[in-house]
Amino acid sequence: MHRAHPDIEPRWKPAPPEYWQRWREEVDLADRVVVHSAWSRDALVGVGIPLEKLVVIPLAYEPPAGAATFTRRYPDRFTHERPLRVLFLGQVTLRKGVLALLEAARELRHEPIEFIVAGPSTLGRQQRSAQGRIRWAGRVLRGRTAAAYRQADVFLFPTQSDGFGLTQLEAQAWRLPVIATSNCGQVVRHGVNGVLLDDGGGVEIAAVLRQMVADPASLTAMSASSRVDEQHLPDRFAAALLQCVP
Repeated sequence: MHRAHPDIEPRWKPAPPEYWQRWREEVDLADRVVVHSAWSRDALVGVGIPLEKLVVIPLAYEPPAGAATFTRRYPDRFTHERPLRVLFLGQVTLRKGVLALLEAARELRHEPIEFIVAGPSTLGRQQRSAQGRIRWAGRVLRGRTAAAYRQADVFLFPTQSDGFGLTQLEAQAWRLPVIATSNCGQVVRHGVNGVLLDDGGGVEIAAVLRQMVADPASLTAMSASSRVDEQHLPDRFAAALLQCVP
């Protein structure tokens, strides 16, 4: 992807061969390799790591105290004065799906939809001036991410490849519906607490957001079902790790 779009992330460089050599040696020496998603497991099997060596344990996450009593409310109608606020929070890179975000923002530039992009960016200057209603929030301190989640209406996670994507759980803690690809840990139940994308492209994202603008009640329903599942409790994570010990 970087080779196909060298102008979008001009400072990107691939990891040197020595990195992959050391990684392979470590994996070969290990009795168990813990991964956090079926996506990661399948990717490792694809490069020759034995399936029996791999153990899938979803990430642990403990929601902040204030999230338990938070109530999310949506307007009856989205307007240009009160647009649908779509939050992208994390590293602003091609791997995280920012190309699809830029494409969707350009297609939706006349719609009552605002994209809030929060996180460190490696994009070139030209991409940051892309068409579309995009608010570039820049790097957000860890203690201030809660405010970003509270002020958004939906969380967008169009990642190309992620071991899990902890931001999905952070968003769910604040009752945000999540729009995500399947290239990460599976926390989205399609149509229940969010939308699972097929190809993760800008056209598909634009279509999903248009539907949400047309039907704000669907967001209310998905928000009511958006919460961190018990499988991500720290105690569950610790117990699963102990079961890996031979």
